[in-house]
Amino acid sequence: MKKFAALFLTVSMVCGLAACSSNSGGGGSSDGGSESKDEGGSDGKVAINVIAAQYGQNTKTWWEDFVKEFTTEYPDIDLTVEVESWNDIYTVVNTRISNNDAPDILNIDVFANYQADDLLLPAEDFVSKETYDKMYPAFLEQSNVDGTIWAIPDLASARAMYYNADILKDANVEVPTTWDELTAACEAIKKHDSKIYPWGIDMTTDEGQAAFAYYTWNNGGGFVDDDGNWTLNSDENVEAIEYAIGLVNDGYTNSDPANDTRYDLQDMFGAGQVAMMIGPNSIPTYIADGGYSINYEVAPIPTNGGNDSVSAGVMDRFMCFDNEYSDAELDAIKTFFDFFYEDARYSEWVLMEGFLPATSTGGEILAKEDESMASWVDIVGSCNFYPTAKTEWDDVKQGVINAEQQALLGGNVKELLDELQAEIAE
Repeated sequence: MKKFAALFLTVSMVCGLAACSSNSGGGGSSDGGSESKDEGGSDGKVAINVIAAQYGQNTKTWWEDFVKEFTTEYPDIDLTVEVESWNDIYTVVNTRISNNDAPDILNIDVFANYQADDLLLPAEDFVSKETYDKMYPAFLEQSNVDGTIWAIPDLASARAMYYNADILKDANVEVPTTWDELTAACEAIKKHDSKIYPWGIDMTTDEGQAAFAYYTWNNGGGFVDDDGNWTLNSDENVEAIEYAIGLVNDGYTNSDPANDTRYDLQDMFGAGQVAMMIGPNSIPTYIADGGYSINYEVAPIPTNGGNDSVSAGVMDRFMCFDNEYSDAELDAIKTFFDFFYEDARYSEWVLMEGFLPATSTGGEILAKEDESMASWVDIVGSCNFYPTAKTEWDDVKQGVINAEQQALLGGNVKELLDELQAEIAE
């Protein structure tokens, strides 16, 4: 019997790491549809069901193969995996919960609202110690609430600055490492060729929270302080967003940051129309799949005030709903995760859409197999992350995007962030 309180979950319709994949197309069941625990197991098998997010065109097939391999090795476990697009997964999950039919395992980006409604098991209850110990501690900490880890990392992406080496060379500018150098580089590129956008900015509803992170973190600011208190209107944050808006107003960026998504920017970058942009480690896959041919390289995100460059990390999660499991059912769930995080299989999963591993062992394998991945593996182990463990995150995410978009229209950055801070911290 499942136990759930009546609830209304307000889950932000963000794309999580789907925004880092090359295609987040439609989803569907990888095994003939979802089957709840109560409906399975009539033949004596232990039944577990999973809802998984679709990251790209290969996700559904990968999970179909996974189910076949898993059930061949563990015939006493009846595993079903339902693959859903990022556009649909929140509705599917919330409907299942409201019908007292939550999945056993969920692969999604957010977890805090589910945890706040007392619907989840602690991670160490559903993951073996061997598998748990593989995971980067910094990733696990992103799911820490009151000293307990409630979800485990699925996969990750990290961000860096990409630049068109030929454009910078022709404009006679060095790769910028500071904001002053970035402004000077933009000015030189604009003078060299007015048809090229020197710098790309995405302040859309898709990635506007990432823009806030890029600039504030690299100015000594951020969403929260060291004690986890919201600091959305700090002086560092105001200065950072004013700087970003200034680049737009000076004509150094794409003309419509409120509507140009990261994918639009990646297309512009691939076509040689954008000289520099911040993007995820999956851009090489995107460039290759798009048939683009440009000479590009990667560098740390420029900073201000002598601060070290900070990369933004993004991760999705697995979580387990508290469905009052028997010991046999919990053992089956642990077996699922042991099988999924087996090093070779997990590395295949991560590489499928150009992501980064959330386990140290997976990172070691990828770094050995592909030298170009080694630097990214180093980056992803020491990224800053969004404070998604805080239940206010959904409102903060939308709030910083709204503030940025209003600032693009001429709004006062300090006043906008003051208002947001008051709303969130009240």
